[in-house]
Amino acid sequence: MNEKIIKKLNSSDYDFLRDDPKLRNNIIYLVVSGSYGYGTNGENSDIDLRGFLIEDEEVLFKLGAFEQYEDRTSDTVIYGLKKYINLALSANPHALELLGIEDECIYMMNSYGKLLRDNSNLFLSKRVINSFGNYALAQLRRLENALSNNSLDLDVKNKHLLNTLNKQLLSFNEMYHTFDSGNINLYINESPKKDIYMDICLSKYPLRDFTAIYSNMNNIVRSYEKLNHRNNKKEEVKLYKHAMHLVRLLITGRYILEGNGIKTRLEKYIPLFLDIRNEKYSFNEIFEIVNSCEKDFNYAAKETNLPDIPNKEQIEDIMSLIYKGFYKIN
Repeated sequence: MNEKIIKKLNSSDYDFLRDDPKLRNNIIYLVVSGSYGYGTNGENSDIDLRGFLIEDEEVLFKLGAFEQYEDRTSDTVIYGLKKYINLALSANPHALELLGIEDECIYMMNSYGKLLRDNSNLFLSKRVINSFGNYALAQLRRLENALSNNSLDLDVKNKHLLNTLNKQLLSFNEMYHTFDSGNINLYINESPKKDIYMDICLSKYPLRDFTAIYSNMNNIVRSYEKLNHRNNKKEEVKLYKHAMHLVRLLITGRYILEGNGIKTRLEKYIPLFLDIRNEKYSFNEIFEIVNSCEKDFNYAAKETNLPDIPNKEQIEDIMSLIYKGFYKIN
């Protein structure tokens, strides 16, 4: 691990790791994640410490409750083992990335933490499609919304808004009654009054589903109208960071879907990530990169050999071994 990071972690700012017996004795896995984990760290990058611990006996055998420990000053989050495992089983990107971290980013790991890390593939399933895809979509919408302000040409604004609306339409078949008996088509009209138009042709479609769809799309349009139109350097830096994470999520998710396991630091793509964050691409170029990454992600999702659901039974067996070993239960 980087000497600078070790020195920082051994400083008084992190004494809580050593002074609190529930942390000192129970942590089984603790890593430096975030930009250091991704390999995109810079001179002033923060240290994001993440991991998991064995819950106390009153939590396991009595009515106590524990989900996670947080120290906001140092940006440290340590999950209880059960919560962490549930997050990983749902293919939460932040949870899975902890198990694919490089060895040099591991600050603490005992045999129990290593057991879970060595069996990380048991967590992988087609759930990655939705989890990584949805996180990426959220980043994309945030980026598109922020860019859709008065300083942009109306054509560009409409293009970003239409892209967001169409992506939302694709998800409606999973949320509402499918458009088996019709369709909703959105498009940009090139008439003098430039706007987004729609054609609707539905037959025997549930009214409540339609009103829900209308409400959802209306909220997206209204969010564009209510944007803060400030256009300063600080906000622009954030947008490029969002763009970097959007691309990173799509590439990392594709890597997993292709059967390569979890790898948090994708060395091959670090130059691309850094170029995006350092503003070496225009936003139009970034959207082209995103479109290419989306196509690769969707192809990998279609062709993946991952199981539909993770191997929960084997994970539970490992979790049981960890608890029994930690508390020396026969």
